[in-house]
Parts: sequence; structure tokens; C-alpha cells
Amino acid sequence: MTVYEELVARGLIAQVTDEEEIKELINTGKAVFYIGFDPTADSLHVGHFMALCLMKRLQMAGNKPIALIGGGTGMIGDPSGRSDMRQMMTVETIQHNCDCFKKQMERFIDFSNDKAMMVNNADWLMDLNYIEVLREVGPHFSVNRMLTAECYKQRMEKGLSFLEFNYMIMQSYDFYALYQRYGCNMQFGGDDQWSNMLGGTELIRRKLGKDAYAMTITLLLNSEGKKMGKTQSGAVWLDPEKTSPFDFYQYWRNVADADVLKCLRMLTFLPLEQIDEMDHWEGSQLNTAKEILAFELTKLVHGEEEAAKAQENSRALFTGGNAENMPTAEITESDLRDGKIDIMGILVASELCTSRSEARRAVQQGGVSVNGEKVTDIAAAYTPEDINKEDFVLRRGKKKYKKIIFK
Repeated sequence: MTVYEELVARGLIAQVTDEEEIKELINTGKAVFYIGFDPTADSLHVGHFMALCLMKRLQMAGNKPIALIGGGTGMIGDPSGRSDMRQMMTVETIQHNCDCFKKQMERFIDFSNDKAMMVNNADWLMDLNYIEVLREVGPHFSVNRMLTAECYKQRMEKGLSFLEFNYMIMQSYDFYALYQRYGCNMQFGGDDQWSNMLGGTELIRRKLGKDAYAMTITLLLNSEGKKMGKTQSGAVWLDPEKTSPFDFYQYWRNVADADVLKCLRMLTFLPLEQIDEMDHWEGSQLNTAKEILAFELTKLVHGEEEAAKAQENSRALFTGGNAENMPTAEITESDLRDGKIDIMGILVASELCTSRSEARRAVQQGGVSVNGEKVTDIAAAYTPEDINKEDFVLRRGKKKYKKIIFK
């Protein structure tokens, strides 16, 4: 099976500009490709996971990845998939976020010996002369065609600023600059970036008379058609300080039955033959498949040791094992009222509930337990001695729990 055939079999490819040329480049290791990452936070998240895995797969096949950090386009903001305008970031914030991205990407991509590159589009976009852009780039873009792009259509009703309208031109210019500077001949991105990517191939053709190619990656959606990587408390981050290895593992351990095989194909590096054998699994076997998925992805992001620890802790949750390595939450003096903290306060402080009203409902509905004993009284309260005299394991529902510590 060729590299391209495997990408198809794994369900990764959405749209391509010239399939035969792209096949040839990828399969022979001649693709110099880039994927853009907007530095809107100081950590990558599950939404970036697909792109990182694709970069790793293609690099393993001899192709050269370029991770393009949007230090310049980040000053504008991508309107794709948004109903409002992004918050403007300072140059210092953008640079800090770029530095954080590099550390995380190194777990996936080998940047040594010119095998891959990380570049920042601020290097060329920040020095552009406005009149020069209008004269050199402006004539190659049709406003009528740009307004048909999905990313702009979604914003037209509420108002699309001229600032954001320029995003497609800036992203297209990126491809043009990368082609000239580094011989970049392909761009990959999410399926929602298709219009922007076509703009880049067209600009290269018009300005340089050369062919460049674009391929979009299937968006990671669950069986309900919603983007994966979001929880009630927010995004699932790759930074262990934002999302612990255990919580990262649990996110994948708890995916819906209908999504587990798709995620195994798209995100793990397990052989397709092994995954295909799971097609007929059902019942408890699907839980095994979820454990495999969670372990493999946690290993990719956090290393095998953390993945093994997370798996052990997850199993302890369901089997009543010891709490030594369980995820913890700290209660401090400031959380106490009259020397105690009630059950709703512990649920909020441990982030198992987002508010006291949510905690109240969880208790009243019988979904809360302490050390295996169901708590149904919302007035139940605990002293620091109660919490520290033995393992104090607080559970909400079947899949969320924390070991509580008083400090």
C-alpha cells in the first residue's frame, strides 16, 4: 500500500487539487508541504492533532514538513468558522505562543538536520508595503469569488470587517512566499480552509507560472457531526499543565462507540490490518478498543510512561483500585466555612462541577459518591481531618473522579 493509499484508507483526505500529481509527490517523498498553525493560545489542542499526525506520517515517508506559525496572520485573525471577530493579540503574546508550539511539535516532528522547518509568517508579512501588496497581489484576487468562500459567507450577516477580509490574501501570500523561499510545493489544512488554499495555488500560478498543490484533511468530527476535542470545561489541550495526561487519556477512553474505530484509523499509527480486525468488536470489546486508542494517543503526546500511568489510574477508577496515582485536587483553608467544606464546595473546587447549582443537581440525582459511598445530602460537610485521614476519593458519575487533598 502506498503512502497516499494509506491516507485514503484511514479516511484522512477530504479534497485535493490534482490527485495524480499529489500521489506522485507524496509517494516518492518529494513533497515539501506546509500546515499553518495560528498562535491563538499558548498550547496546541486536539483540534491540531490530526495535522500533527499527518505531518509525522508524511515525514516518515521521506517528505519534508514546514510548520508555519501564523505570527503575522495572527495579527488579523482567521474568520473561518466564527460568528464574531477574534481578540487582537500583542506581538509578545504571539511570540510566547509560538515558542510553546515548537516544544509540543517536537514530540511529533523531527526538526534535526533540515528534516523539517518551523517558520513564522511574520518574517515576511510584517514588512510588506501596503501599496506593493495592492499592486502586486491585489489584481490576482476577485472580490466576487472571495465573497462566495464559506468562511466569509458565514460572517456576512453579522458583518465582516475589512481586516478579516484580508485573511485569504495573507494566507495565499504565505504559500507564495514559502514556494519562493523554500520550494514548498504543497499545502495541507483543514477542510474549512479550502478556499484560502486555492487562493495560494492560484497566486503562485499567476505570479510565477508554476504549479503548486493543496489537500484538505478531513475534520475530526464525532458521530453527531460536532468537532471533537471539546469538553464542558473547554478544549482538550496537549500541554499537561492545561489538560493532565490522565484527563487526556480519559477523553479518548470515553469517546462514543461509534467514533472509536474512526479515531483509531485517523489518529494512531497502528497497522490498518490490526484496526480492521476490530470492525466486528462489540460490547466489552469496544471498551478494549477505547483503551487502545487512549493509550496510543496519550503515548504520542505525553510519552509511554505517562500513558501507562494514566491507563493504570483509569482502570483503578472502574475496579476500585488504590488511589495512589489518581488525579488530585487540593482544598485549602480559603475553601473552608466554619472549619468545614460541604460536598457542593468540594465538587466545585475539584472542578468536577462548574457551579454550586450544578453540584446540587449532581448530588440530588444520586451521581456523587465519596470513597464508594453515595452522597445524597447536599448539607454533607467535611473537615480537613476527614479529608486527610484516608484516601478521599470523590466521584461524579461513572467516569469523573478526583482524589481530594487538604493543604
